[in-house]
Amino acid sequence: MLSEAVDGFRLAYDRMGEGPAVVLLHGWPGDRTDYRLLAPMLVERGLEVVVPDLRGFGATIGLSPDAAQYGMEAQARGVVALVEELGLDRPVLAGYDVGSRIAQGIARSRPDLVEGMVVAPPLPGIGKRVFSEHAQAEFWYQAFHRLPVIEELIDGREDAVRSYLTHFWTHWSGPNFQPDLDHLVSVYSAPGAFTASLNWYRAGAGSVAVSAAETAPPSYDRIAVPTVVLWPEFDPLFPRAWSDRLDDFFSDVRLRLVDGVGHYAPLEYPEILAEEIVGL
Repeated sequence: MLSEAVDGFRLAYDRMGEGPAVVLLHGWPGDRTDYRLLAPMLVERGLEVVVPDLRGFGATIGLSPDAAQYGMEAQARGVVALVEELGLDRPVLAGYDVGSRIAQGIARSRPDLVEGMVVAPPLPGIGKRVFSEHAQAEFWYQAFHRLPVIEELIDGREDAVRSYLTHFWTHWSGPNFQPDLDHLVSVYSAPGAFTASLNWYRAGAGSVAVSAAETAPPSYDRIAVPTVVLWPEFDPLFPRAWSDRLDDFFSDVRLRLVDGVGHYAPLEYPEILAEEIVGL
């Protein structure tokens, strides 16, 4: 299914189940199939599930020369419009990676629209620690994604796309995870698709740019939507020590540490995500 157009983009999405609504937001490098395990679990528990491909990803239609149209505020605008178009009544938002940032943006700008939020990193509170030696050894790709040369090296080349995505899906995941990348390689290998996925970073929405510029809001301006943060053990991008400032940015937050897993929340620990979403 395709949403109505917003800023020239029509979001491809899946909708299934009946009951209280939940919207699931994917990460990079991924698409809405990141939730292929979690969505059926939520339907079985009596929820309505909506899973969109975000701007620049998957089967979503639209292309803009303006990178800002792929940043957090623009992505959030598209998701909010989808929620309103479908008539969802205060859904729970869940997301990781890119999807986590977008969920947080919606919770801040439209708390009236959201019942609660379940998110995995990235989270605010990293601050200047993003410039540490360890962090820069991991976040090199965000600067690389802003260079035109990456398009020449990877876009439209299936073997290069597979190698590049395999690096991230194996390096960022937990020790026992075996990624199945055939679908993502086929989607990201289409001419222009890989480049489109990079526009999130070219819009300045990556963790390095956001964390370096962040400041803690006054207490009255913290995100007030009830929030569960799931922080994995083996995510090399986001060490657990960086969970220490959540209370500076959220007024109703609970941290749950998840052992034995890495960055890819909906595929590495879908049962825990389902438990927390249902519990909100």
